[in-house]
Amino acid sequence: MSKVKMETRLAASADLLWKTIGGFNALPAWHPAIEKSESDGDRKGSVRTLKLVGGGTVTERLEHISDVERVYRYSILNSPLPVAGYTAEIRVIDNGDGTSTVTWSSEFQPANLPESDAVKAIQGIYQAGFDNLKKMFGG
Repeated sequence: MSKVKMETRLAASADLLWKTIGGFNALPAWHPAIEKSESDGDRKGSVRTLKLVGGGTVTERLEHISDVERVYRYSILNSPLPVAGYTAEIRVIDNGDGTSTVTWSSEFQPANLPESDAVKAIQGIYQAGFDNLKKMFGG
């Protein structure tokens, strides 16, 4: 099982960040690789379909969400990404000083690529999202 965990510190309150990124259908608002998202809700078991910029789709299921903890976990059901058995978590942590930290972590099996290449692909996705959040909120 491969694991990726990345985080970024942002110059925004945890509540503001969670309002921006905490919805299961919110990825197009902050991740530059996501053109469109369609979801049947923000409850456990909800499914979203992400249309990627440049083509391709990813289908994911919400496994857990908590507005109190500012966290949601999801799994990939279908994807062109080089991973299988992918589960991930996005969490917003209040740093207590007006800043917040976003943590994005996952576990998966590499599929059709060496582990290092699959890990780099996932890290690239996370970093693109973090870079855009830094543009939006400052870091």
